[in-house]
Amino acid sequence: MPESDLVSSMLDSPRERDLKMRALSIRQPWAWLIVNGYKDIENRSWRTKYRGPFLVHAGLKLENEAYDQVADRFDIQLPPPGEIERGGIVGQSTILDCVENHDSPWFFGPYGFVLAQSKPLPFRPMRGRLGFFPVND
Repeated sequence: MPESDLVSSMLDSPRERDLKMRALSIRQPWAWLIVNGYKDIENRSWRTKYRGPFLVHAGLKLENEAYDQVADRFDIQLPPPGEIERGGIVGQSTILDCVENHDSPWFFGPYGFVLAQSKPLPFRPMRGRLGFFPVND
């Protein structure tokens, strides 16, 4: 499936389909936690002025230590490490704000993208990139 068709099939409204959709690559298990509604902050070392929807791309790497800590600290049942999807689009979310402090237990900064309306989407393999990247070029 061409990437432009992939993006159109993943977006909710015709208006959103007219926009150039961005994706952000996030390592697992963080990507899974975001699209399944557990994690409401994405921590970064850089700010963003972007507000709006984006596709969540799961990077190829699984952070094993984070995986174990999430299961212990938050008592969340994650998929087994060999079954967690990596290397493609796994969902969609919306950035509401970029903050330097937040009450969320997921915030550890220095910057946090405040997320809402997160949901999983059917997995589509795709190469990731650093920062926000267009997926419908």
